[in-house]
Amino acid sequence: MKKKSFYFFQSIIIYFLYFISKIIGLRISRIIFSFVFKNLGNVFKSKKIIINNLNKISPELSSLEKELIINKMWSNYGRTFIEYIFLNTFKKKSDHIDIKNKKAIDEIIKKNKPVVFISGHFANYELMSMELTKAQAKLATIYRPLNNMFLNPLMEYLRKNFVCKNQIKKGLNGVKESLEYMKKGYSIALMVDQRVSEGPRINFFDVGAHTTTLPAQLSSRFDCDIVPIYISRDQNDRFEMEILDPIIILDSEKKNKELITKKINSTIEKLILRDPSQWILTHNRWK
Repeated sequence: MKKKSFYFFQSIIIYFLYFISKIIGLRISRIIFSFVFKNLGNVFKSKKIIINNLNKISPELSSLEKELIINKMWSNYGRTFIEYIFLNTFKKKSDHIDIKNKKAIDEIIKKNKPVVFISGHFANYELMSMELTKAQAKLATIYRPLNNMFLNPLMEYLRKNFVCKNQIKKGLNGVKESLEYMKKGYSIALMVDQRVSEGPRINFFDVGAHTTTLPAQLSSRFDCDIVPIYISRDQNDRFEMEILDPIIILDSEKKNKELITKKINSTIEKLILRDPSQWILTHNRWK
């Protein structure tokens, strides 16, 4: 009951902030929430977790370098938080993003064979499925519902209407839905960088972490490519979405889901190391 009350009051505050942000506009809202998250983020999320994550990712970083990364990360987090209420704007326009290697999407569509798109929580991560959908990819995307039951209906509405209409709720039923979508020729998009409650411990930056093997399972079952995507934000709030080459999986490896998952983790590691401040560092990945 106590947690439910907390979620209720939290949702009231966030709905109010979103209402005000719609009035003052995207540009000013980004500036405000970048400032707010940089100054108050550590009140709500453990800085110890963030530092521990950075120590695993780049143990050679100095204290000053860590602080700079953390500040940039919170700035991005704040901007991403408030951008949810402006997803309809992103849906209608394309001047906010450059897509690198867009021909790869065109080739996937032309082949009419599903793939598994993977990424992590980089920059505004909702743009991956949105831009794939805008490019006319036949897509379903897996999402994790918010813990806050009062906010989750809004998030589901925004995602279904402006990101990708085919939303699959994470979980056992979601696995079944994913299989059904792929049988119908749909590609699947999902984030693979967060800890799951079940699943094998597979090295992530040389430390074992519970990891989803769903992309590997789908790839093995449907003999399809796993295509990584990386999104970054620049200082002018423009995004770049890069479609990387499919992860190389040898014929002898196609049924080995843990080996494939190790390759996926290795790919995500490389993307995080490009710029750790683009990655949401607050999640306890190695819990």
